[in-house]
Amino acid sequence: MIRFVYILIIVFSPITWGADDGGLLFNGNCATCHHLQKASSAPTINEIRERYLQAFPNKHEFINYLSSFVLNPSAKKSLMHDKIEKYGLMPQLVFEKESVKSIASYIYDGKIEATTK
Repeated sequence: MIRFVYILIIVFSPITWGADDGGLLFNGNCATCHHLQKASSAPTINEIRERYLQAFPNKHEFINYLSSFVLNPSAKKSLMHDKIEKYGLMPQLVFEKESVKSIASYIYDGKIEATTK
């Protein structure tokens, strides 16, 4: 009986069904370097969000451009040359494209403050 209850919990868990995958992915990966307010080894996520929103107010364009940069960082594609001078270029990381798009959508929607500590 207890196994059955555990299976139900796993099957009907919001994480299993993709509820706020962007938030989970952001907090599990990006928040390591991109904190909410305090810049230490990289620009804050708020700085990034503001800069990209200025350039790409359309959600689709925002997600595509930010995802493209994260999947293949280059100074040429960056909108934050001042931050590259200060922190260096973001390293090449291995992420699935859909995961990065989910994170970018989460950032665009501005849900960061509600879930980031």
